[in-house]
Amino acid sequence: MDNATLLRIAEAFERISPRPQPAPDFDAASAFIWHVAPDRLDPVPNVSGVDLSLLVGINRARDILHDNTRLFAQGLPANNALLWGARGMGKSSLVKAIHAEVNQKHNLKLVELSREDLPTVAALLGHLRAAKDHRFILFCDDLSFSHDDTHYKSLKAVLDGGIEGRPENVIFYATSNRRHLMPRDMIENERSSAISPSEAVEEKVSLSDRFGLWLGFHPCSQDEYLAMIDGYCAAHGVSVDADTLRAEAIEWQATRGSRSGRVAWQFFTDLAARHGVKL
Repeated sequence: MDNATLLRIAEAFERISPRPQPAPDFDAASAFIWHVAPDRLDPVPNVSGVDLSLLVGINRARDILHDNTRLFAQGLPANNALLWGARGMGKSSLVKAIHAEVNQKHNLKLVELSREDLPTVAALLGHLRAAKDHRFILFCDDLSFSHDDTHYKSLKAVLDGGIEGRPENVIFYATSNRRHLMPRDMIENERSSAISPSEAVEEKVSLSDRFGLWLGFHPCSQDEYLAMIDGYCAAHGVSVDADTLRAEAIEWQATRGSRSGRVAWQFFTDLAARHGVKL
């Protein structure tokens, strides 16, 4: 067998089983995204987010999560957190804003993990465990599971850590529209069809119990919605007559059929564009 043939065989094996990626450089950025095939952590030079002061109507959740994150960054005990509730009320924005603020004083990294990549979390935790000089928020946005989804089993490695335990330098934050991370009709169906209803959903429902913090987010009032818009106008220098701003903002939310932080930002984006203000 000639050398060219041997080289082609070697290249084929490398495609089937790629070489391990080099250890991530955690000094390259303050935030990273976990990718698979091949497994790697890609730095995020600029994290998309808003200033913490602009998040209105979620003061209790903000204060609790901020304290939890600050204590963790200082090397003290802290809880995994589940941010659940109404869509568009700033759950993921709060995580990113708190990370940005705490990271100004402490060496704290944000690592985003998608729900679909949960089966590879053991490899990710291995990288983070080895980086003992850094502390990490492992963040999974919009976390939920359907009736035939087994990814929740991988999540237990993050929350409980198996016999090794969760790495001391890692904390897990997740956002979800569901308090128990699964549809209510799925819970009821399994209860009604099981021989032992109390045990039928225990494995999946108990997953949310593994979060030390449950922070609920609820639909905002009209006053809170308008306060959000006033805050955006002040922060970005958009000057509009108060009565006109109020009328346009209420009309905007009426056409959307809902009020939330996301709707407030969408209205302000349109308003800023009409006034020639770049964001």
